[in-house]
Amino acid sequence: MRGTFSFRSALFILLLGVFTYLYGLDSRFAPKNGDEYPYMHIVRMTADSGHWLPLQSEMDGIKNTKPPLIFWQGIASTHWASEWTLSNLRWPSVLYTGLTAFFLFLAVRRFSGKTQTGLLAALVWLSFFATYRYGRPFLADPPEVFWISLPFLAILYWGKSAFESKFFFPLMAGVCLGLALFAKSFAYIVPASFAMGLYYWRWRQWSIPQVIIRDLYKSIFIAVIALGIFALWFAMDPNPEAVWKEFVVGENAGKFAARQSNYVMDLLRGGDSIWLLMITTIANAGLFSFVLISSLMQCWRARRFLSLEEVLLLLLIAAFFIVFSLPSQRSGRYLLPVMPAFAALIALYWDRLPLWGFRIALLLQLLVLSLLLWIGINLQFSQFIGTAGVWTYSYCHWILMSAGLLVALFGLFKQSLTKTFSLAACFLVYCALTSSLAPLEGRLGRYSAETIAQLQDKDVWIPCDYRAKDEEYRLLMPGAKLHGYLAKDAGEVVTLTSTYPLVALHAPLGTRLVLCDSCQIVGQRMEMRARHSNEEINEMLMGQIGKHLFVNEYLVSTPASNPDLSSVKDVCR
Repeated sequence: MRGTFSFRSALFILLLGVFTYLYGLDSRFAPKNGDEYPYMHIVRMTADSGHWLPLQSEMDGIKNTKPPLIFWQGIASTHWASEWTLSNLRWPSVLYTGLTAFFLFLAVRRFSGKTQTGLLAALVWLSFFATYRYGRPFLADPPEVFWISLPFLAILYWGKSAFESKFFFPLMAGVCLGLALFAKSFAYIVPASFAMGLYYWRWRQWSIPQVIIRDLYKSIFIAVIALGIFALWFAMDPNPEAVWKEFVVGENAGKFAARQSNYVMDLLRGGDSIWLLMITTIANAGLFSFVLISSLMQCWRARRFLSLEEVLLLLLIAAFFIVFSLPSQRSGRYLLPVMPAFAALIALYWDRLPLWGFRIALLLQLLVLSLLLWIGINLQFSQFIGTAGVWTYSYCHWILMSAGLLVALFGLFKQSLTKTFSLAACFLVYCALTSSLAPLEGRLGRYSAETIAQLQDKDVWIPCDYRAKDEEYRLLMPGAKLHGYLAKDAGEVVTLTSTYPLVALHAPLGTRLVLCDSCQIVGQRMEMRARHSNEEINEMLMGQIGKHLFVNEYLVSTPASNPDLSSVKDVCR
């Protein structure tokens, strides 16, 4: 059959996927969410206290922002912050993501009867951009997705044995969901319990009396076990009142308050509408979004002939979507636990899916790769020179870019390869994203060892554009005492050098830095800017990449006296 997914192709793409998730794991520029640095801050502060609880933080209002499991994970993987690297913080996330893919493979292989289909489901899930973005960094999403998915995948694997189990499966499901709550939020017990109830209801042939008689106690038992595990936080924390106020009331209950006009209007329009929730959920698939849409269309056409497993997958998706459409704050990120179900549906319908969704994916991949290639050529071949060196790529980068473009082009024009190559190209695009910024991971984007030695135990002021940005600088300046000022002021050379005795400031590439007579440059490197005006974006599209996308960062020693830290607001906090 045209586009059939072979076992040999699956193994090759699996190796490519493993490489993709490990490549650049310690990169500061890895796709991630802004929560990573606040989480790092809490881990470091809690580890410095020498106790597992209470969680520690210097940030106002951000201490008990998540249950302790994710922070304990960071403490353990960094050996109480003594081995402080992004790789050590992130590798457990990759392990969780890998385990989720493995159990998804086992479940789909079991009920489909095909090893290729199981492998395909795992690979499709790994190819989703949301999986790559949230499944590698130090975030609460990888353990949450794993522990929530596990009992539902177990049902797909065991089938009747799981449904008819009176104690073992409910106990296992309760423990798994409890660990999910202990990693992310007690709120997830609502969609998980709702989905489990729908599973039992479908198993009893939609008979409510049968569910009440034979399965209601199981659902209650599962919920009680899960909430009991989450409640251990209150039992173990020396200050449970703070946990209630900051996490239960502030972090969760506040999500039901109207954000714009009123609840009903927010539901139907605006940035938190139910329609945007639907779009962002599908967009979690990234380059495969249109493949996902075509799979859902296929499900609708075959709705009268769906297998039990297909119905269960759709019920899981529906339960989470319904529940997370109720809070006034709606985000596709909340539906990450159902993305493995979407991947399983794509795998089941793979051979019957039309090619248009895959062709759109290939066109998007070609667009991204072409854009990265254009930017790379501009950077390397336009005399782009920073204060710390020249922007250069290795031969491996150009080989990777060429391979990605060739795979996407072959897939676009050769129908028998369209589906397989579109899947492989997803991973090549992610590798290209990492490789394109590789020069900043080396000497060009880092301070020299001599500079770092001079900063030990010294107060240094750095630009901050979001909370806990100093945790990123801590990786660049280990041993320095960091304080933040507004990032928008990073180019105010005169003001900064007259205010702070040791400060990091920014200057456009190609400009000559004018300093006071007593000022001295201690170190320098190149950095990528995060925020741009519309005018700057237009100029970058016209080819002026280096002018706006990057800046030179200078560490400058000045004659200014050390300000009173007690009276100066640390913007990073």
